[in-house]
Amino acid sequence: MSRIGKLPIPLPDGVTASLSGQTLEVKGPKATKSFTATDDVTITINDSDITITPRGKSKRARQQWGMTRSVVANVVHGTNAIFKKDLEIRGVGYRAQLQGNVLKLNLGLSHDVDFEIPEGVTVTVPKPTEITVEGTDKQLVGQVASDIRDWRPPEPYKGKGIRYKDEYIFQKEGKKK
Repeated sequence: MSRIGKLPIPLPDGVTASLSGQTLEVKGPKATKSFTATDDVTITINDSDITITPRGKSKRARQQWGMTRSVVANVVHGTNAIFKKDLEIRGVGYRAQLQGNVLKLNLGLSHDVDFEIPEGVTVTVPKPTEITVEGTDKQLVGQVASDIRDWRPPEPYKGKGIRYKDEYIFQKEGKKK
């Protein structure tokens, strides 16, 4: 039995859910989101929570059970609150600035990196060395933060690059004479 899948998803105040077929639509104060589940699971909406159960005993049904529960929990949370990822830039001359819908990154390359910000995500630059990615879709926020970080991941010797705010970079020792 799935330890994650068997837990019901509570609906916070101000959030409503409706089901048509396998498509769950959740409306909240921040956003309206929908999620289409596979045929391997059944979604039921009670008064104050949502439960997911597998339709069979197959391995695929059990895999989809826990995953569907996690995705639906993120959809419910995203309609009521905002997901946020903080990035930090370290390195001499490395900086970021926001110009409209484009994040301009100076990362020591021969050219500036122009990162187009997708819809559904808000990017702010409180300081030239800090980037904040916010949105109601957890997957999209994480993907955008990862795409920004991929332009200059932190290197293990000096730690220069773009890192998550709470990320620990294992520092290697340099060459010895």
